[in-house]
Amino acid sequence: MAAQIEPKSRRLRALVVEDEWAARNYLVEMLHASGQAVVAAAVATLPEAQQALAPGGIVVDVAFVDIHLGSAHGDEAGMNLVRTLAGTPQAPLFVLATALSQHAVEAYALGVADYLLKPIHEDRVAECLMRLQQRLAHAAPRSVLDRVVARSKKGLVLFARDEVWAFEAAERLMFVHTARGRFDVDLSLAAIEVSLGSEFLRVHRQWLVHTAHVRAIENQDGDTVVVVGDEPPREIRIPVARDRKGAVLDLLLDGATGLRRP
Repeated sequence: MAAQIEPKSRRLRALVVEDEWAARNYLVEMLHASGQAVVAAAVATLPEAQQALAPGGIVVDVAFVDIHLGSAHGDEAGMNLVRTLAGTPQAPLFVLATALSQHAVEAYALGVADYLLKPIHEDRVAECLMRLQQRLAHAAPRSVLDRVVARSKKGLVLFARDEVWAFEAAERLMFVHTARGRFDVDLSLAAIEVSLGSEFLRVHRQWLVHTAHVRAIENQDGDTVVVVGDEPPREIRIPVARDRKGAVLDLLLDGATGLRRP
C-alpha cells in the first residue's frame, strides 16, 4: 500500500532533470498524479538544469535529478550538479534517480533527501514525497518578510506584502506594482521571490505575481495571461511563459473549487 501523507501538507514544487523523454514524462506524471507535488519545470540537460536553479531561475522545494544526463557533459553530469549545489544557500532538496546504486553512499553524505532506483514505481514515489514533506516540516523556515520598501521621487515608500500585486523586471530596472502605483525596487526577482514566500509565483522570467491578487486567467492571441489588480483600467495583464503555463495553472488552481478538472 502506498505511503500516505497528511492532508494538510502543501503540494511540493519540483524540478525534474532527466535526459530520457519517456522517463522524464513518466516521473512528471507520477508526481502530478500523487496530488502532493507540482512540477514547475522538467528539463533534459545539465545547462538547462543549471539555468533553472541559478539565481533568477525558478524556486522549487525539490529537484529530482538523473545521475547520467547523456555524454555531452560527462557520465555523471547529474551527480556533479548535486555536488556543486547541495548544501548551498537556497538550494532545494535533491532526490537522485538512477539505475545504479553505486553513488548511494556519496549521495547521503551530500545530504541528498532520497535515492530512487530505476525502474521507479508509484509507491516508491509516494514514499519519497512523504519523506520530503517530513523533512521540510522539520526544517528551519526560510525568512519571510512582511513589508516591501520601494523608491519614489520623494523618498521611500512602504507596503504591506498583501498590498503588492506583482513585481516586474524591465531591462535593468525593477518595479513593484500596487494599488498606489508603480515604484522602483532595488532587489532582483530571485531575491524577492525567496524573501516573500510561496504566495508569490514566477509566471514569467520578468514577472512575479501575488497569487491572491490574480483575478482571471485568459487567452490572448494564443498566449496565456493572468489578470492582476483592480478592475479596468487599473488592472495589469501579465504574460505567462509557455514553458511555465502548466505549472502556473496547477499552482493557481490548487485548493480552488468550482471547476471540474481531469
